[in-house]
Amino acid sequence: MKVKCNYCDQLIDEGQRYCPNCGASMPTENRTASGQPKTIEELQEWYKAHNLPPEEVTRFFIGKDYREPKAFGIYKASDGDFVVYKNKSDGQRAIRYKGVDEEYAVNEIYQKLKAEIADQKSRSAAARVSQPSQRKSGHSRSTILSVLAFFFLSKFGITIIVTLIAFVFAALDNSPSRGYYRYGGNDYYYQSGSWYSYDDESDDWDYLYDSDFLDDVIYDDTASDYRVYDHSGMDFEDSSWYDYGSSSSSSSSYDYDYDYDWDSDSSWDSYDSWDSGSSSWDSDW
Repeated sequence: MKVKCNYCDQLIDEGQRYCPNCGASMPTENRTASGQPKTIEELQEWYKAHNLPPEEVTRFFIGKDYREPKAFGIYKASDGDFVVYKNKSDGQRAIRYKGVDEEYAVNEIYQKLKAEIADQKSRSAAARVSQPSQRKSGHSRSTILSVLAFFFLSKFGITIIVTLIAFVFAALDNSPSRGYYRYGGNDYYYQSGSWYSYDDESDDWDYLYDSDFLDDVIYDDTASDYRVYDHSGMDFEDSSWYDYGSSSSSSSSYDYDYDYDWDSDSSWDSYDSWDSGSSSWDSDW
C-alpha cells in the first residue's frame, strides 16, 4: 500500500518512517500517543485493563491468526512480519498491513478497536434511551387506535377519520432534525434519537444521558427556534460519536490525529452491550 509524502508528494510504501526521496518524517512517525500500546503484548494488556468483552464477542483477535468470518486481528507471522487483517462476512481476508514495523501494525488495529468501541457505546446508549420512549409510543398508538375505533363505530365520516389519523401521527412525530442546536447558552447535537453535549473546556463532545429537558423544549415545530448552522469548537462530525468508520476506508484518508483520552472513555461498563452484528463486515476495513 502506498502513501503520499506531505513534503515532496511522492508515493512511497506505507510503514516508512522517513521519505526515501526527501528524508522528511512520515505521518506514521508520530501517530502513537503517549501511553498507548506499541506491541501486541501491550495491546493485549490494554484490552484486559479496559474490561472489554471476550474476543468472541468483540471479534478482535489480538495475537492470533484467526481464520473464521467476521473478525479483526493482528499476529506475528512465521517470516517475522506483523499482519493486521480483517475477515469479511464471507470469510474473505483483507490485509490492512504486513510488514516489520510492529508499532505501526499495533496502531492500525488499536485505532480500529477504539473506533468500534465508540460505535458500540453510541449504539448501546441510544438503545437504552429509546426504550422508554418506545414503550410510551406503543401505549400512545394503542390509545389512538381505540379512539379511532370509537369514532368509526360512531359512524363518523371517512374524511374526519383520515384527518384525525394525520393529525395524531403528526403530533407524535416530535423528533428534531439531525444537526446542531443551541439552548441555554450551550451547544448540542441531535442524531438517531440521541442528544450530545459540547464541553468548551475540553473541546469535545459527550453523550447526554439526562436529555429530558431538551426533549421538553426542542421538538417538532419548535426545533427551528433552537437550530444553528455553525459551531465555533470541534465539529461534531469529527468526534468519536459521528460515524467514525467512514473516514477509515483507506490509509490516505485515515485520521491519524485522533488521540482522545481513551483511558477513561473506552473502559467498558456493565450497562454497555456489544453487538458485533452491527459492524460493517463487507468493507475492506
